[in-house]
Amino acid sequence: MPSYLKAAGLLALTASAFAAPAPQATTDAPAGTATAAPAPPVVSSQVTGPTSHGPYSGQPTTTGALSNTVLAASIPALPPNPTATTYLANGELQDPQPAPYTPAGGLGTNGTEPVYNVKSDFDYQSFALALYQEWIELDLFHHGLAKFSAEEFEAAGLTAEDRYLIEFMADQEVGHSTLLTNIIGESAPVQCTYNYPFTTVREFLDFCQKLTRFGESGVYGFLEHLDSRESATLLLQSITTEARQQLIFRQFDGIFPMPVWFIVGVPQSWAWTLLAPYISECPANQTRLAWQNFPALAILNQPNPARLDARQTGINETIDTGTNTLDSTVVPPEEACFDADDELADCNPRISQNRSIPLSYPGREVYFSWETPGKPVGPNNSYITSTTAGAPKFVLWASQLNVTYSPLTNVSGTTGMTVQPDVSTFEGDPAVNGTVFVALTDLDLYVTPFNISLVNPHVAAGPALYQAG
Repeated sequence: MPSYLKAAGLLALTASAFAAPAPQATTDAPAGTATAAPAPPVVSSQVTGPTSHGPYSGQPTTTGALSNTVLAASIPALPPNPTATTYLANGELQDPQPAPYTPAGGLGTNGTEPVYNVKSDFDYQSFALALYQEWIELDLFHHGLAKFSAEEFEAAGLTAEDRYLIEFMADQEVGHSTLLTNIIGESAPVQCTYNYPFTTVREFLDFCQKLTRFGESGVYGFLEHLDSRESATLLLQSITTEARQQLIFRQFDGIFPMPVWFIVGVPQSWAWTLLAPYISECPANQTRLAWQNFPALAILNQPNPARLDARQTGINETIDTGTNTLDSTVVPPEEACFDADDELADCNPRISQNRSIPLSYPGREVYFSWETPGKPVGPNNSYITSTTAGAPKFVLWASQLNVTYSPLTNVSGTTGMTVQPDVSTFEGDPAVNGTVFVALTDLDLYVTPFNISLVNPHVAAGPALYQAG
């Protein structure tokens, strides 16, 4: 029986990279038997790594985002490439086929052996950000299972089988962390210690569904811009798993699992702004990121999914800014939706929940407060929030395929309000639904899903996660 250990069947490596996961190969063996190659090792087991949690109390040894020579204040908005509309899309083949059953075109389709590594600063910094995200998810899922008792989970409607699913999702993060570490190489970020705001199972579940939302959307925002198309393929196969995690945590949270037709992508600096405050301490020589940390944005009347009627949500029913996770302790028992008599109004964990009273609606007044720049955040308090924007004038709503603006009104210092817009992606699909990104800007700049990062110089505060549905 021939050996299948051929270079074309393995992930090519660079001198600075770790061994990447490879297809399992068989070796010469008697007929009727098969010998599997040893499984590639993981960078962390399911039971090791930092277990302490809490805020950072030391002094940073360095501050600010990673930077070198900056060539311009911002990336200019340019017209479309002249060749962007020249292809004749009439259903006929326009160019000779390079091989049978193979139409001309595509990237990475000429037979060149793939090399799964980072190929630019953009690649490196994007993968490093994604790895920070995978590390916190690995810790978070295990920590939630350790922090709360089986009785507390049972009281929140989650059985032993449900808890095992959370454990398995943590195990998935071992694979994701290993994959990204192998792609980046020896300088890849390692696991840190973390500081979480939740104190109840319900808050833990809501925090998880929000953290996986910006983890998933943060990758979609840069995936198609990566220079390394090979590595983008593997990252896509990782992030589609996270999409399933986000849906599952929505089910555990008692809200409709997928209320949108499309999943939004957001810039790296948005994801880093939301993630960094929960990273307490990393090793002093940890790889630093170049992405911006914007001032935090709080939604003062964030719809509370723990209520029978979210229209009764009061002020400050959240436990943090940024993610704006629900506070389950402020809802009186008679106003709580868990175990409600009306099944159309309860918020117990289910495969699907179609609650009769929506969490939000077009025309709803939404109130904000925001921080001023200059606050230390993130690992070792070593990153500083900043903005290049002027005074905020608009609220940017990023959801599905849309970026929509509404006026920021009644501004007083660092507070203001807006009205939830009534806009649809397509007929029958309200754009503002699910877990939505909102930010304050000084300009209603026209951007689309592929160039949404052009708005970054105009972000005054945020993003925050708005629980629209």
